[in-house]
Amino acid sequence: MLGSRVCARLVGVENTVVEAMDFDEVSGDLVVRVRPFKRCMNRCGICGSRSPRFDRGRGRRRWRSLDAGTTRVFLEADAPRVSCPAHGVVVAQVPWARHGAGHTCEFDAQVAWLVTQCSKRGVSELMRIAWHSVGAIIERVWEDTASTFDRFADLTRIGVDEISYKRGHKYLTVVVNHDTGRLVWAAPGRDKATLNQFFDELAASGESLSSCLCKWWSPGVV
Repeated sequence: MLGSRVCARLVGVENTVVEAMDFDEVSGDLVVRVRPFKRCMNRCGICGSRSPRFDRGRGRRRWRSLDAGTTRVFLEADAPRVSCPAHGVVVAQVPWARHGAGHTCEFDAQVAWLVTQCSKRGVSELMRIAWHSVGAIIERVWEDTASTFDRFADLTRIGVDEISYKRGHKYLTVVVNHDTGRLVWAAPGRDKATLNQFFDELAASGESLSSCLCKWWSPGVV
């Protein structure tokens, strides 16, 4: 077998030892058996603090990784539980996936990028995952991403519009940065209360606007 470091690079994992790689003749999947580096073991899956081991949990489990050509790849490892002083008994953290996720971080990143380029249905078919799994991945990637930058920074001019979905039966209020064209904020609904949510968040950030262009279904919203 290839060296552990080479295998780890091939499947896109860090701080991880690759123990073995097996081809499942029945499912046609490649199963990569892994374990975290010793320094990464026995950490709370929520906060990452080192915690005493509680039990074996539900035993070994698998995480979907990026495909190798046309072959699906899964990482397989023990999933013990630890007793965290802050969060109680939880599944231990692993370096290749977010807490509670069934896919690796690299897989999540690929899906998150694809949904900016095509429909959820297209991503679902290409990545061979359920439609609702695409939505779950978007939510957890955004949860991590939102904390890394200030979406209201240097925001002075905005455009506000609405878009429909669910065949026109539901609406989103959308706010974009007029200077960069970047999406700043979006939320379900198309009334004054919905838009006020944006202005409340903007006020909390300390930023102020110089202009606002609205294309709205109802007059007198702003």
